[in-house]
Amino acid sequence: MKILTLTLTLFLLTHSAVAQDAADALRSSMADKNFVTLERIDRDALQELCSKPRTAAIDPEAAASIRQAALESVPEPGNADYLGDWARGEAIASNGRGLQYSDNPDQANGGNCYACHQLDPDELAYGTLGPSLAGYGARGQSPAMLQYTWAKLWNTHAYNVCSHMPRFGAAGILTEQQLRDVMAFLFAPESPVNRNLTP
Repeated sequence: MKILTLTLTLFLLTHSAVAQDAADALRSSMADKNFVTLERIDRDALQELCSKPRTAAIDPEAAASIRQAALESVPEPGNADYLGDWARGEAIASNGRGLQYSDNPDQANGGNCYACHQLDPDELAYGTLGPSLAGYGARGQSPAMLQYTWAKLWNTHAYNVCSHMPRFGAAGILTEQQLRDVMAFLFAPESPVNRNLTP
């Protein structure tokens, strides 16, 4: 038992030192360029919580606190108008440009939604990390659905604290108008998301 404890202690000390060495190497070998800044190396409380190994227990109080703070940080859209133009939303969802060092910071970011979700049922190339959103608007446009979807897009951690989905609004990836347009793409009956599935 003593050998196992000693081995585990040495592993943890080595792992911690390697992690610090890696962070130091990144800081000394990188420079800010366009969207990419050295701030990306520093983790916030949410990233610290969710970067633990899968076998590590997550503190439920810390998770609840982060989730609640994320939910409280979600602003209501101006004039409580959740829906923009679905055609612009389709273009945003299909656009993967933005936040890379080689991207022009003067151009609007895309949402790159198809990297994780099916949206238009006729689209052949889409990721499966997230659920299919085909027919999303068939659920209706109740105030609760609009508010939930807006919060999910603004800061997904309001509902799933360790979600892999980007914090589109909270992180400044998309503007409020872009988010309204993506909302319309998800909800409008005439959008390709819903066209073939809404009764």
